[in-house]
Amino acid sequence: MLVDTKARIGVFSIALGAYLPQFPSLVLEFESQNASFKDSIPSAVEIIDGGIVTTKEQSQAAGNLFRAADVDLVFLQLLTYATSYNMLPAVKDLDVPVVLVNVQKLRALDYDHTDIASWLGEGYACGAVGEMVADLERFGKRHAVITGVVESGDPAVQAEMEAWCRAAQTRRRFRDTNIAQIGRPYPGMMDLYIDESNLYRRMNLYTKQFDWEKMWVIADSVTDEEAIRGKAQEILDTFDIEGGGSVEMVWDMARYVIAFEQWCEREKLGLIASHYDGFAKGQAGVLDSMLIPAFSMLIKQGVACAVEGDIKVAMAMSILKTISGTGQLAEMYSIDFNDDIAIIGHSGSGDADISEKKPTMKIVEVFHGKSGGGYLTQFYPFTGPVTYLAITQDGDGHFKFIAAEGVNEEGKILSFGDTNMRTRFTCGAREFVTRWSECGPTHHFAAAAGRHIDTILKVAKIFDVPVEIVTR
Repeated sequence: MLVDTKARIGVFSIALGAYLPQFPSLVLEFESQNASFKDSIPSAVEIIDGGIVTTKEQSQAAGNLFRAADVDLVFLQLLTYATSYNMLPAVKDLDVPVVLVNVQKLRALDYDHTDIASWLGEGYACGAVGEMVADLERFGKRHAVITGVVESGDPAVQAEMEAWCRAAQTRRRFRDTNIAQIGRPYPGMMDLYIDESNLYRRMNLYTKQFDWEKMWVIADSVTDEEAIRGKAQEILDTFDIEGGGSVEMVWDMARYVIAFEQWCEREKLGLIASHYDGFAKGQAGVLDSMLIPAFSMLIKQGVACAVEGDIKVAMAMSILKTISGTGQLAEMYSIDFNDDIAIIGHSGSGDADISEKKPTMKIVEVFHGKSGGGYLTQFYPFTGPVTYLAITQDGDGHFKFIAAEGVNEEGKILSFGDTNMRTRFTCGAREFVTRWSECGPTHHFAAAAGRHIDTILKVAKIFDVPVEIVTR
């Protein structure tokens, strides 16, 4: 990531304090299980360690620690049975999900040779799960449960924990970075319009506004010819240019890419939504002509760059890039009724990581529907499973996720410079377009290689927004 962030995960373990003086061997047992549990959490996140909690006071201390760290998620390890006073003081003042990790040490107890201490320490994590959920419900807290076993390993548990950590990273990315809006949304696309104060209130994403006059001169201070040459070569390594390319041909583009990278780091930008509606003359025309590939170079580094000033699709792109490694701009493009395929794609910046072959770049005289002309980029998304995510709002400003999974198939696509995918859905193309449209998305959405609805549901729980699943 060009602007890096690291999710903060609150972690604590609970046990009933009354057991410990009765069965002193449990102290070392629980310390060992707690250490192993923390080791299983992906190193990509920062652990805020609340320790082993057996009293209300210890739970309060863990809660103070979690609030001070502004955690993105809480993992609660259930070591054995415990009452809810071990849990509630730690989480009652937090506005993040609590994931109850009910992972038993042994696959099964030795029925003939297990004493009470062994049962409590190695086979009784499940005893408190329902009670914990009941009280989280009563306190209005979002929650989830992971059930599994330690002995012999449990890949399903590990996959769930890793997915929760990726989902938590989306919250941290929105909190620690900003979105740049350059210019304004495309005139008349009222589905894209947004209240930036409401965005900050509900999604914790702060908007920084920039005028194009500032962007035109952003590369003036970039004079290091060695750095420019290196970036130009990186552009040539990323794109095949129609008719052939050279370092000299993309020299100015490379200067702007370097300038954009420095700008993103300086302003802590994780997302960009831009639209230019001027006359595209002089210096303005130079920048406008090369924005699509320049922003594509930023997307490679994790900065979601959306066309037509669409902040909501920039958010969707950022979420998918964070949880899956790919985040491509898309919209409904056409329907092939003969093959029962939805053609999905977009003109504009794209994500090279979703392309199964080297993307292409070509010059066109006119950007359709916009002023000026210049470079178009075409990406070639992988065949196989694909996930689509849109973010929209209701009349009261509440956000909603719309998600679908399909399969990209081989076949003919259009070749005039825009990215296209041929996606088959289990419900059929006609029904998909109807269902998707009736959910009320903005006309833009994001695409990612693979199936990711299960993780999107976790992201939605973290942001406390509803999800409509169209098909999977």
